[in-house]
Amino acid sequence: MDELTRARRLTRLILNSTLVAMWLVVAMYSVGALGAGLAARWQIAAATVMTAAFTWLYLRISDAVFERTFLAREVTAAGALALATCAVAGPAIVGWGFVAITWVSVAVVGVSRRVMFAQLAGTWLVLTALSAAWALSGRLAFLPADAPAVVDIVMSGVTYLIICAFTPLSNRLWVYIWHLAAKAHQAKETQARLAVAEERLRFARDLHDLVGHQLSALAVKSELAVRLADGDTAAAKAEMAEVRDLSRKALRELREAVRGYRELDLPAELESVRSVLEAAGVRCRLQLPYREVPEEAAKVFAYVVREAVTNVLKHSTATSCDITLRFTDEESTLEVRNDGVARKRAVDLGSGLTGLGERLAGVGGKLTALPNGDGEFTVKAIVPR
Repeated sequence: MDELTRARRLTRLILNSTLVAMWLVVAMYSVGALGAGLAARWQIAAATVMTAAFTWLYLRISDAVFERTFLAREVTAAGALALATCAVAGPAIVGWGFVAITWVSVAVVGVSRRVMFAQLAGTWLVLTALSAAWALSGRLAFLPADAPAVVDIVMSGVTYLIICAFTPLSNRLWVYIWHLAAKAHQAKETQARLAVAEERLRFARDLHDLVGHQLSALAVKSELAVRLADGDTAAAKAEMAEVRDLSRKALRELREAVRGYRELDLPAELESVRSVLEAAGVRCRLQLPYREVPEEAAKVFAYVVREAVTNVLKHSTATSCDITLRFTDEESTLEVRNDGVARKRAVDLGSGLTGLGERLAGVGGKLTALPNGDGEFTVKAIVPR
């Protein structure tokens, strides 16, 4: 499971935890209300059925939140059920009134501020009005039975005002944070695709600049040789000799171009990955020796740096990456450490790192890629001198 999927599940769990709290509250209240004679069995039964339907609608609304979809009909129907439940079984704050609070906690997600404030104000007004009606009939029981009804009404209104002002905003904040994470993840993928496209364009440009002229000359010379073949054999042979020389030159330059891409330059690669990481919002620190790394190790380390940083960008949620190079008379060591652990790497290195391990083994070295147990992931390559 990737980090974005895990964040989505966590956010959904937080949204739906309000439902769990709602059912616990109404269950405990119902037992007490039946025992105190504040509600009849039919009222509790009717409220339970309506709350079950409300729960189904709530789950549909919370799922749609992640797709940036506002289900207006479902929200309206859920609000009507919440209101009906409060009207039938009572708007007690620690009872069936919590159903309305649960409704507004998800209804405010994904709407404009104006609509949100209207929903919060409307919920408060309706719950306060219902509380007043039940307090006047002596069935609200917010305070002791000998307390005046007006005190019940005031206390209910103030409590609901506080709840409506703060409680629903937490869900709205959680979903907002998740959407920011989704946008960041999408931007990272887009950046990786753009980097690949830019590299392809650069490779095409270099090939054109290196061998384009020779290939054009080959086409012209070969056409000329064909025209001269019947009338001037010696001239045709001369042209074909030039074709041969040009083709050899073009082949040599093409091989040099490909070799330049296959044999990476470690200093250039280090600067390149640092700029890419910082552009992606990952702080990069290079800790390099004052002397040049031995040539044999430098060639392999360049591949390790590129693959390790690619994995940081693709598979982790790192905010920092440390690249350390050191060598002694016995061995050269490269470490790429980031704080965005991808746990699956502990058992599955992937084809890229596996290929690097084989490359290092070819020069007598070894590669490890494991989480450190403290939230960090380290790729370590060692090449003997």
